[in-house]
Amino acid sequence: MKILALAIVGGWVTLSAQQPTEAALQKQINTGRAAEALQQLDANTAAPHRDRLRGQAFYALGRFPEADKALAAALSADPADADATELRGLTLYRLGRPAEAIPLLEKAHTWTPETKADPAYILALCYIDTRRYDDARHAFAEQYGFQPDSAAAHLLAARMLLRREYVPIAQDEARKAVAADPNLPGAHMLLGEVALAQEHIDDAIAELNEEARRDPLNGSVYDRLGDALQRKGDYVAAARNLQRAVLLTPNSTGPYILLGKVMLRRSDPVTAAGYLERAERMDDHNYMTHSLLGQAYRAMGRAADAQRETAVSQQLQADTAPHFDSGASTPAARNANNIGPNSTSH
Repeated sequence: MKILALAIVGGWVTLSAQQPTEAALQKQINTGRAAEALQQLDANTAAPHRDRLRGQAFYALGRFPEADKALAAALSADPADADATELRGLTLYRLGRPAEAIPLLEKAHTWTPETKADPAYILALCYIDTRRYDDARHAFAEQYGFQPDSAAAHLLAARMLLRREYVPIAQDEARKAVAADPNLPGAHMLLGEVALAQEHIDDAIAELNEEARRDPLNGSVYDRLGDALQRKGDYVAAARNLQRAVLLTPNSTGPYILLGKVMLRRSDPVTAAGYLERAERMDDHNYMTHSLLGQAYRAMGRAADAQRETAVSQQLQADTAPHFDSGASTPAARNANNIGPNSTSH
């Protein structure tokens, strides 16, 4: 009997040793083996922090409804679980439920060793999607260490709002930034970009010229100014400013693409092709570059090359077209598609 008991005890020790530790499961999830971790968690119902780990694995696999259910269970068992709190907030945001995500992210708005994405940034996006714009500005300011109602905070909020196509609100924030500090770098440029987005071309040109006077070595200003001028039809001034942009930002494709467009408008396809071929060498995945190259080659009588470039452009457009599933039918959910658990570019 003693030998049998020892054998049974030894068997339990061996079985216990075979169970992966929480750290091992976490490593599997973090290194792209979330499905494997899920299998082991399903087989071990007594694993420590099992629901949180399952939530993390489901999140990593993009299975957000299941992640939400698991993380809700984790928080029900331990409301103070900071990692589960943060990740459920992110999950709800990915599900297009920013109002529900806000209270969770407000609790998890500080960095920890396990932080996956800046909670202040995601919280700010939730505030934007629920039209709490002042709260959004304060959250963005916290991320960058700005005073919440400073000129810099207003400009930062304007930049983020414009990126997410909240154009009138972005314009209001940029005007507040200028009112607080008329010499703030970037403020007039952003107002110029807003005017461009609204097709107020003369206003855009005025704001961008104002920015150029304040920051004359900023190549991006001349890039946007060249864009505004070519939209107005002033191709000579547009080309002059785009050349300035090329000299100051030689590794940016934007000015080369715009110069190609300008030269096509000036009936100079050979020069246009030269600029566009340079842009293509720098980045061959821009559909506009290929589309304009197709036009240039066609004007030069190079039919086969034109057909090739047009086909490439159409394929790139098809590849990058957004595809929304039933779980991303709201604007908030569609915006959330740019946020991942390891996102570093917000």
